[in-house]
Amino acid sequence: MGQKRVTSPHMVASEHVALVTGASRGIGEAIARRIAAEGATVLVAARDAARCKRVADDIRASGGHAWPLAVDVTDAASIARAVEEARLVSSALGPVDWLVNNAGAVAMHRVLKPKPEDAGVYERQLDLNFHGARRMLEAILPDMARRGYGRVVNVASSAGLVGYANLTAYCASKFALVGYTLALAKELAKTGVAVNAVCPHYVASPMIDGYSADYAARSDKSQEEWRAWFAAQNPGGRLVTLEECADAVWEALLEDRSGVIFELDGSPSGRQRT
Repeated sequence: MGQKRVTSPHMVASEHVALVTGASRGIGEAIARRIAAEGATVLVAARDAARCKRVADDIRASGGHAWPLAVDVTDAASIARAVEEARLVSSALGPVDWLVNNAGAVAMHRVLKPKPEDAGVYERQLDLNFHGARRMLEAILPDMARRGYGRVVNVASSAGLVGYANLTAYCASKFALVGYTLALAKELAKTGVAVNAVCPHYVASPMIDGYSADYAARSDKSQEEWRAWFAAQNPGGRLVTLEECADAVWEALLEDRSGVIFELDGSPSGRQRT
């Protein structure tokens, strides 16, 4: 089968089925809602089945097409079950041809002053943020390659482009994901499967709210002051919005090129790297 090309998001989105991991809240939920709003079917995937169902039900109540899918990307058996369920769903809705690897987490730690709970932090961060995306992609990729079409978007981070103090394990995992994206894009150049990445800087998300509250409790600055501090770290001087993350992923899904890095830095237009 020849490569299917996207010519207009509003005309052809309904032809596609997207699987979005980490879609039960935050950036992933915004991505799932954005894709569904364009008419595509979305498999709302995350570890928390109840949260997935809530998001999927809400999308359907708004007129979209969505299906909850429980998956733990750190567990190969869980991925196998989820992919099999996705294939059953796709028998009626169509095959999964869009994959958004968004599941991930950040762990702060200090190399010179480790705490007991930091033991294994590198293994855990790589297992979730890099290997989780890799496992998911490699489970679905053969089906995409056989059909001659697929779009994969790995949601990485600015931490996959620059280093941050006290986040060495997180940076290592996100640099790995960006490198994997760029290498795989070259390897799949003639398959019809495009692999790209979205790299947001600090995002106005529940995670930033949590960090701001935690820092405020341990300092003489307020939560809003800490939130403003995070915003000031972005080159654009403001936090990236959830909607901007979702828009960038949508743009990446419509991209025929492969190996494109969409960097969201808080500036009006962000940056693309190829």
